[in-house]
Amino acid sequence: MDSVIPLLPSAVALILYLNTLGADFAYDDSRAIKKNQDLQPETPIVNIFYDDFWGTPLTHSGSHKSYRPLCVLTFRINYFFGELDPWGYHLGNVLCHVITTAVFTYLSRLLLKDTLGTAVSGILFAAHPVHTEAVAGIVGRADVLASFFFMLSLLSYMKYVELRDITWHSGGTNLRLLYVLCTGLFVTASLLTKEQGVTVLAVCATYDLFVRHKVRITDIAEIFKKDNSMGGVLEGLFFLFMVGVSLVTFRIYFMGNSPPEFAPSDNPASDSDSLLTRTLTYLLLPSLNFWLLLCPRILSFDWSMEAIPLVETFTDYRNLFTALFYSSLIYLAVNIVLQIHNSHSIVSAKTGIENTKKSKILEHKHFIKNKYSPELPKYIPNDLNIFIISVAIIVFPFIPATNLFFYVGFVIAERVLYIPSMGFCLLVAKGVSGIYRKLCKTDMQRRGLLMAVVILCMLLSWKTVLRNKDWQTEENLYRSGIAVNPAKAWGNLANIFNEKGMKKEAEEAYRNALSHRGNMADVHYNLGLLLQDQKRYDEAIISYKTAIQCRAKLSMGYLNLGILFAQVGRQEEARKMYLLCADLDTSGLKDPRLHESTKISCLYNLGRLYIEQNRNKEALEVYQKAVQRMPSYYQAQSLYNMIGQYSPYPAFIITCNWPFWGIGQLKHNG
Repeated sequence: MDSVIPLLPSAVALILYLNTLGADFAYDDSRAIKKNQDLQPETPIVNIFYDDFWGTPLTHSGSHKSYRPLCVLTFRINYFFGELDPWGYHLGNVLCHVITTAVFTYLSRLLLKDTLGTAVSGILFAAHPVHTEAVAGIVGRADVLASFFFMLSLLSYMKYVELRDITWHSGGTNLRLLYVLCTGLFVTASLLTKEQGVTVLAVCATYDLFVRHKVRITDIAEIFKKDNSMGGVLEGLFFLFMVGVSLVTFRIYFMGNSPPEFAPSDNPASDSDSLLTRTLTYLLLPSLNFWLLLCPRILSFDWSMEAIPLVETFTDYRNLFTALFYSSLIYLAVNIVLQIHNSHSIVSAKTGIENTKKSKILEHKHFIKNKYSPELPKYIPNDLNIFIISVAIIVFPFIPATNLFFYVGFVIAERVLYIPSMGFCLLVAKGVSGIYRKLCKTDMQRRGLLMAVVILCMLLSWKTVLRNKDWQTEENLYRSGIAVNPAKAWGNLANIFNEKGMKKEAEEAYRNALSHRGNMADVHYNLGLLLQDQKRYDEAIISYKTAIQCRAKLSMGYLNLGILFAQVGRQEEARKMYLLCADLDTSGLKDPRLHESTKISCLYNLGRLYIEQNRNKEALEVYQKAVQRMPSYYQAQSLYNMIGQYSPYPAFIITCNWPFWGIGQLKHNG
């Protein structure tokens, strides 16, 4: 039975996510995979180490700054074998989740030392619906792989600590150094897969200090004294500190020494001028994330914009949830500190050391020294140890998402909870195991508890299967999000309707989106495209102008408005739009490739406008400017065709040497 337990949660994970294999690309998958040039074979593979997760150079001001080269590498491998067939990408995600579940079950077994607790922990992790975004959404692979390396790093450090405590005085070093190096290797891999992976270093330090050695808060300073008996602990902490500093420095360097910039709609509180609003809102968000772990009834592909209204006053009833959440945290933290303190009294009684204020440090040194003694029995976990490590796994990986150190580009992101959910599952499993052993006195009570756990796991599994169906297609996904984020959901759903030729439904969806949030530039722009296609030119012009007012750097808005002006005979207005677009500053934009290409397209259309007006010399000047400015990835054949057609010089000369020809040499043709 014991040998089957680690396999059972993995089997559950595989079965629950089989229905994602037939899913399409959805939401962020398009930008991260379908539009990401770093997946293409012709793109040098080294580019993945200089670009962000979405294929934008990290040094660009519009970069998302999400540095995940190992995850992008796995996408590139998928592309090599299956190009843009989503089946292979989804298979990769499912296998990653299955393997991660197996490793987590193994970790649970080491920590819990209990068959029932291990089974509950593993199955709960495999089946929790909050994981659907990370597994069913292909971009969530970053979170799954980061969790995998996170656990390998923690397991390596736990083994290092065990060997270190045994061999510290005997002088054995080789094997323990191997494990500590593995710790560094795996935490680096976790960081290069998803940024929050580096937080495993804090979890390792917590395990070493408070779980393995139960160091009191008041005695931490003693570790750093030269004459102490905790040299081994100091060695481990020094290693963790140096690795942490190195990785964070490396990460900041590759970010270009500047934090990412996000649209106000991605994280509305960050754009608020009120310190009170920002503080109250950011204090509320962790409690909402924890509620998703407790009750994942309502899930959404996007929690931005007004999905979570800002908390602007002290009278907002949601502050009660905030107060309850942090009061509970403080209560638990105080109890942990007190129990660690009390554990010293127990050890002192067993070792014959009098527990007095004067002997606290001596008692502690004696305890640590004996912990290093190989004659002592192996470490046996207890409820306090499980509680400490579980809380550490919940809290530390979530800290980067709290907006504490820098603003993040989301309000709530379910996939960010993939790693913290491990600590949550450990806590629940320990609770179930404790109730089973201590409170259930009769067989009927035990069977009742087991039945309740089975029903809970079945309900969570059913929710996961249903949520996976939402991720089957973008239409299903966006429909499911209307209740949480109607503006974003209706806007994206309208694009799907438009692609399917459902013009009436698309227009209605666009207007529904704008009724919830009227300043969405993309929605105004897409509505303009729809109206222009239906030859409703006056309405389309209004939509394009509104889009540009909402986002002054929307290059596609200028381009299409210019084309529409030219189409209806308003050529001077078209010329102004093209010139404005060509000189746009693309800094801070998320997709600089698209915007740079659009600027060149504006010059191309400006040249055509001049040619229609028989201003060929000015047209050729514009084309020369376009050739000089165009990025390497721009498809320049149309430019060269126009140059060859309207230039008095041979086409092959122009094509090969155009940037070197002076404007003065160009003559009016005809």
